[in-house]
Amino acid sequence: MDITSITSFRRARTRDDLVLAPGETFIAGGTWLMSEPQPGTTGFVDLTSMGWPALEITAAGLRIGATCTIAELVAWAGGRGGLRVPEGWAAASVIPHAANALLASFKVWNTATVGGNVCRAFAAGSMTALVVTLDGIAEVWRADGSAYRIAVAELVTANGENALGQGDVLRAIDLPDAALRARAALHKIALAEHGRSGAVVSGRLDEDGSCVIVVTAATERPSVFRFEGIPDAAALAAAISGAAGYYSDPLGAADWRRGVSVVLGERIRRDLFDGEETA
Repeated sequence: MDITSITSFRRARTRDDLVLAPGETFIAGGTWLMSEPQPGTTGFVDLTSMGWPALEITAAGLRIGATCTIAELVAWAGGRGGLRVPEGWAAASVIPHAANALLASFKVWNTATVGGNVCRAFAAGSMTALVVTLDGIAEVWRADGSAYRIAVAELVTANGENALGQGDVLRAIDLPDAALRARAALHKIALAEHGRSGAVVSGRLDEDGSCVIVVTAATERPSVFRFEGIPDAAALAAAISGAAGYYSDPLGAADWRRGVSVVLGERIRRDLFDGEETA
């Protein structure tokens, strides 16, 4: 849609360009910003002109630039990107499943960014589900020129809210090598066949036998459960059922979200136990 309040647009090329003037906000893919009115916003500052690499393979793992598009991440996971998926990074196979949990067409994938999906902090943000499951760490540039790192699970504070301060920029998300070597799986459910996810449950089984289960979409912020090994059905059901933040909206009641999350969690548990990666 046309955002009629916008009177200025500029491309950021250096960190100095990231200092916002009154009324300005950052834009990358802009798929949410351009979808509804933005009262009080009079200018856009484009982050895509910063020239950040979409993906970098480092000694520590995978670095995802905040302006990396969902399409670029999916292509890399499928062996179609410029970078090869390192041998042993089994968890990369869950990336397309996470992208498909996002209610968006492939056209949106080519514009929407991983960082934008995380920063928007919607409960049903599938990139949030992905990077939280893989212990993603966000690098944030503060408006005062400093920087800090924070777990993405802590960056998202509520449905549509995050921990970023005014003028802060998400620079990148780092996924550790150990998590990328894990066996991973993701399941989702929605009230409508092509509706927004009402619950997404994802998980991974690390090489040391430890297990991580994550509930998103059903709760207002990511719910992360860690176990020393694959939990038994009762323990996992109790953990998921007892999570805080289940909510009701036109796309699902809180009790329904809680119930289906338990069911999806058991599917994840069986996937990890059996070694199957399904969605």
